[in-house]
Amino acid sequence: MIPGILMLGLWSCGRQADSAGSISVNQFGQMPDGRQVDIYTLTNTNGVTAEITNLGGSIVSLRVPDTDENLDDIVLGYDNVEAYYTSNFGAIIGRYANRIADGQFELNGQVYTLAQNNGENHLHGGIKGFDDVLWNAEPVESQEGPALQLSYLSEDGEEGYPGNLDVTVVYTLTNGNAVRIEYSATTDAPSVVNLTNHSYFNLAGEGNGDVLEHRLMINADRILEVHPDLIPTGDSISVAGTPMDFTSPMEIGARINADYPPLEYGNGYDHCWVINRESDELALAARVTEPSTGRVMEVYTTEPGVQFYTGNHLDGSTVGKRGVPYEQHFGFALECQHYPDSPHHPNFPSTTLNPGEEYTQTTIYKFTTQ
Repeated sequence: MIPGILMLGLWSCGRQADSAGSISVNQFGQMPDGRQVDIYTLTNTNGVTAEITNLGGSIVSLRVPDTDENLDDIVLGYDNVEAYYTSNFGAIIGRYANRIADGQFELNGQVYTLAQNNGENHLHGGIKGFDDVLWNAEPVESQEGPALQLSYLSEDGEEGYPGNLDVTVVYTLTNGNAVRIEYSATTDAPSVVNLTNHSYFNLAGEGNGDVLEHRLMINADRILEVHPDLIPTGDSISVAGTPMDFTSPMEIGARINADYPPLEYGNGYDHCWVINRESDELALAARVTEPSTGRVMEVYTTEPGVQFYTGNHLDGSTVGKRGVPYEQHFGFALECQHYPDSPHHPNFPSTTLNPGEEYTQTTIYKFTTQ
């Protein structure tokens, strides 16, 4: 538990508390306008815990075992709620994850103007994205393990996006030691939607050095080609023979400083891999192993792409849990999503959502040891 927070209540998941785990809720702090921020602790039958706050739907901590069954927190974050006001560590990202070129898009003949908060481009939903809002939260029953449902109504015109978008995200901490994230959304007017989770992982334990010796496999033969500002050109390129080839396990740091233009554009890895898949069902996107602890993380998703990011802009000025400065490459993200800038590329899988349709996606982070 994060120290200094007050226990408010306790739930068990239905009548099968012993087999399904439990959820407790504590006060985490307050929003600047005085609204209470809560933090929910999900505990499965193995003693694995996930702490999730209704501020941004952020995963604040995730404690999983190593080969000796020692539990460590493996997600970067903070000890206090105030730091989450200006950070997207662990958060739900929307309405549109990743970048939209020039901070605008056209839909049904109408141009919509968005914030330009990444140079001339729009990033992660704008100035106040889904990571900065207070979500409604309630425990829900699941046979897989403790589950928390978060909901938010993004009103028409919020951050420039059209339509009232009704969003639901369900986090389930399964008794198989996986975090299952299920997203759904509906709209009353045509809009664009692309949601993801923005957790930074370090399988050696958050704050315990960089992730460059983690070994990564990405189930993708191609990446999106990008301009220097990381906006896609509309084409994909083969990873074969390049530092972007993770089709076989490779240390993250082995080629991160290679003389290769896409790496220079992102100051490291910050690119979208095109997942190898045969259907829209769950597919393996990536597998990461950490040699010193034996922890393994597998990522499964229904999404077409995964953005792999290596904490390139962490520089020690970000102070995380226990007062530890987060230096460059202290964490990595594997953000399952539709492709960046899809509204400008008709050849990309569509991110348009119309009334009467439902946006859905599922991503699973599963933890084992080797």
